[in-house]
Amino acid sequence: MNSVAAVRIPGRARIAVALAAFVGLVAFCWPFVVAPGRFGSSYAPPLIFGALLVLVIAVVVAEISAGGIDAKALAMLGVLSAVNAGLRPLGAGTAGIETVFFLLVLAGRVFGPGFGFTLGCTSLFASALLTGGVGPWMPYQMFGCAFVGMLAGMLPRARGKGEIALLAVYGSVSGYLFGFLLNLSFWPFSLDPNSSIAYLPGLPFTEQWHRYLLFDLATSLGWDTGRAVTTFTAVLIVGPAVLTVFRRAARRANFEPEVRFEPAAG
Repeated sequence: MNSVAAVRIPGRARIAVALAAFVGLVAFCWPFVVAPGRFGSSYAPPLIFGALLVLVIAVVVAEISAGGIDAKALAMLGVLSAVNAGLRPLGAGTAGIETVFFLLVLAGRVFGPGFGFTLGCTSLFASALLTGGVGPWMPYQMFGCAFVGMLAGMLPRARGKGEIALLAVYGSVSGYLFGFLLNLSFWPFSLDPNSSIAYLPGLPFTEQWHRYLLFDLATSLGWDTGRAVTTFTAVLIVGPAVLTVFRRAARRANFEPEVRFEPAAG
């Protein structure tokens, strides 16, 4: 059973989030279904960039218009996006040390999967603008973080030390998951086709998958381990305090729509 989300989103906004998540997943997994160059590889990244950004904006607008994110929740989204954008340069990715994932995990846990998904996108977008990291890789980073925040909001119920342990383990796993997804964005173009771990169009899925697993292990296991350890440690150390702050803010903000009683007609 999932934890109770402080920011709940209604059906229409859930559909928008699900659609954006599905398209983002397709964008990651295209090497297994489409060969490079079939749709013009030199133009694909800008098209994906534009399409995914439009979907992110649609998610936010849908949540606002449907009442899923009110002004207070939107303000919280803006504050946490700014904090995460400021935290990211502190790690700078050196040796895989990333300082943004623990906040995504904790915020997704408290505020829910829809909020976590949107926060992942907006955090990386703001960070890219702040650090000059805008490029064809940015939408992949945005959606990788969006999945981290969304899945954190879907974790089962737990309390106390059990909850912190659950979030720390999930944060560690999400560090590997993020790297695994991001590698898919450039794997087909990064190696000599004669390499035994390179992408080779036309191979059966099982062999293609085997090549990718070897590529991921050979090129980013150490980097992903640094990210996993950083997130695990950060959640263990600051997780209890941050969860308390988030939940207190959620109670005081009262993100649930106000109930109004209208007089009966007649």
